Amino acid sequence: MVERRISTDVLVIGGGTAGFGAALGAAQHGARVRLVEGTSKIGGVMAFCPGMPWGGGYPTGRSIGGVFGALTDRLSAMQPPKAEVRASTLENFGYEVIYDHEAAVFTMFQMLEDAGVEVHLNTYVGSPVMAENRIQSVACTDRTGPFTIEAAMVIDCSGDGDMSAKAGVPFTVGDGRGNMMGVTLSFSMLNAPWKTVFAKGDPYFEAEARAGIAAGRLHPDLAKLYLMRGFHRDTVFCNSVHIRGVDGTDPQHVARATQEGRRRCHQLANFLIECVPGFEKARMAELGPTVGVRETRKLEAMHRMLARDLAAGVKPLDGIVACDNPIDDVMRGGADMTHDAIVAAGDYYTIPFRSLVPKKIENLLFAGRLVCADPAAFASVRGMPQCMAMGQAAGTAAALAMASGTAVQALDAAQIVSALMAQGVRGIGGEGLSHHAQAKLA
Repeated sequence: MVERRISTDVLVIGGGTAGFGAALGAAQHGARVRLVEGTSKIGGVMAFCPGMPWGGGYPTGRSIGGVFGALTDRLSAMQPPKAEVRASTLENFGYEVIYDHEAAVFTMFQMLEDAGVEVHLNTYVGSPVMAENRIQSVACTDRTGPFTIEAAMVIDCSGDGDMSAKAGVPFTVGDGRGNMMGVTLSFSMLNAPWKTVFAKGDPYFEAEARAGIAAGRLHPDLAKLYLMRGFHRDTVFCNSVHIRGVDGTDPQHVARATQEGRRRCHQLANFLIECVPGFEKARMAELGPTVGVRETRKLEAMHRMLARDLAAGVKPLDGIVACDNPIDDVMRGGADMTHDAIVAAGDYYTIPFRSLVPKKIENLLFAGRLVCADPAAFASVRGMPQCMAMGQAAGTAAALAMASGTAVQALDAAQIVSALMAQGVRGIGGEGLSHHAQAKLA
């Protein structure tokens, strides 16, 4: 059998929010793009945790724009609207987008189709073939067998960075000592009247959690129940089940964590129905198919983001997306949950393009949770809107590098920033994000 060989301008590995942004960023600049995703659905954490809010897209109350803005605009323009902006019930998170999950996934697929992106689902990426400091091709496998994709540019948005690691890019794991953030399995409860469920005004339901733990009905790590109003009326999104000590790079660890997560989710759903007012007639729905992994490898780049710089509100010349997310650290090592503010109220920082650029490989970029950052900085930059925007920047840069025959390390940062601003990305290139009393989708 002759092995299939496919050629493309830009190969995007991973179909999460970062890969979605990367594919569109490259396609918008005229590149031929192929997006390879290992599962049957794009969205990444969105796919694994249906209903997970898009938090971080509104630093100081104004949208970061770009691909994130285009997606939310399309959803909000539907009749009836399929997305809305709400103030987060959790401290230090500002505004977030709540959306209809199926409408969002359909729209993302449609945006990729409209842009001419070729999407490969249920496709696994193997090792790259290298020629000095360039990736010539990448081995792939789908149900029909092995094939090879030859690409001028490669963008790794896989989350785990397996291909980049095999290409020789140095990396750290978790906090540098191997400790990774907890993984999460989420679900929704339907027919849970908000007026009754949230009557006490405590989004963490700490008193109820203490009672459930004391009675042996809830796992001790459920000291806070992260219960949020879902998009649809009287639907409650349960982002409560976090499992620590899981190696997200190990498939068996993930499989065992998923079953443990299912067990805890069912325990929590039963507890809510039997013990928490408002859930008496509710039922579980949208239990995620597998745990959402927050953190594994961080690749070494030309620049490593440091929490102390972000806290100072740095806005470097090559900043490609604004962010004011708190340090949202989820049970890394023996730690508890944190979401401490990283910048002063009304301020934000920007993520530098250099944190997406490896030091040596000339036609490789990466985005999303592979970004080069210290542990505390990573806990702030990892929100889905920022991942989408990082991907858009990487895709734009890949198309520019290919068109000019330039190594990614030699790209003109001003040209990338200018191109992103032309695509509607806000809060970069010296343009400030003025504070708005109420968040806007536009």
